[in-house]
Amino acid sequence: MLISERIYKYLEEKKISQIEFANRTGISQSTISDWRRKGTNPSADKIMIICEVLDISPYELLAGTENKKYKDYKKTDCIVIDKQSGEYKLIEAYQNLDVDSRKRLEGYMKALSDMK
Repeated sequence: MLISERIYKYLEEKKISQIEFANRTGISQSTISDWRRKGTNPSADKIMIICEVLDISPYELLAGTENKKYKDYKKTDCIVIDKQSGEYKLIEAYQNLDVDSRKRLEGYMKALSDMK
């Protein structure tokens, strides 16, 4: 099944009209129509906005099935962290560590949480 076919399937399931979809995504109605008429797929830069509007994961849109790994993921699970906060600086420091140092740090964190 083409990605565009999945989009139309989700539009139907969620009772979203093509006009409403175009308005919510900012993608022109003619482009959306072309997907169906010409059997083409949306460009890569449109995938994330399409997924947001349809409230599905990119995996669902591209592969056509839910990925069990991401099944419980919801947009509300995301948190925004201020770049000036200590949390952000910890994450940034972690990302700059080599693999061995990351594993050691993860071990320390596990030991700390096991102490509770």
